[in-house]
Amino acid sequence: MRVEACDVQCVLNANRILKGVSMYASQREMVGLIGPNGSGKSTLLKCIYRILRPTGGAVKLDGRDLLACTTKESARALAVVAQHNYYNFDFSVQDVVLMGRAPHKRALDRDNAEDYRIVAQALETVGMTSFAQRSFSTLSGGEQQRVILARALAQQTPCLILDEPTNHLDIKYQLQLMDLVKGLERTVITAVHDLNIAAMYCDRLYALKDGKIVGQGTPRELLTPQLIRKVYEVDAEVYEDSHGILRVLYYPDGARKETVQ
Repeated sequence: MRVEACDVQCVLNANRILKGVSMYASQREMVGLIGPNGSGKSTLLKCIYRILRPTGGAVKLDGRDLLACTTKESARALAVVAQHNYYNFDFSVQDVVLMGRAPHKRALDRDNAEDYRIVAQALETVGMTSFAQRSFSTLSGGEQQRVILARALAQQTPCLILDEPTNHLDIKYQLQLMDLVKGLERTVITAVHDLNIAAMYCDRLYALKDGKIVGQGTPRELLTPQLIRKVYEVDAEVYEDSHGILRVLYYPDGARKETVQ
């Protein structure tokens, strides 16, 4: 699935959050959105997964305007792993993951054996099988994030939208989650806080600042000391390690080095 944002604008409480953002993710491509807090990453994702309606521009799924799709059609195309997941009721982990099956059902349809098989497989994929009957509210933030990913997998969509998916996860599970998502071979659009994670896993990146795209390209093209200074206002060194992996090293203001251009 190809997902496009075409000159997307968004005004919230009289503030222009997005100021004409255009980007795309091709089929089976992982595209990362980077930028400081308040740059518009989450707002753009919310416009793509229909929580917010753009005040200008359009979002398209395989060339079709998102607003021309029914909510069920878009839910069959896009699954979301958001930053914050709050539930007022005491759902079990299995019940939370079963919610991912809702777009594939008609009103009053009951969960069937196939639904439970898909849910069990999703929980196994994220390493949460033994938690199936636990209350979701008793889990740690990292465990909850893995359950929400399982729910997205149970939705069986061609595209995943991830809003800083490695928040609350320790290093082991950050890498496991990103390895898992990368191996799904689906279209993925993700907001990424950690530039080293972005460099390792994303095929292409868009840098946002003040609601505008200020750079785009592959990690090797985009992640330069100059771009990082422009977007994040910090000095950094970008280098390739002994395994050929791109790394970003930051310097505090008091330790700037002349080797960082």
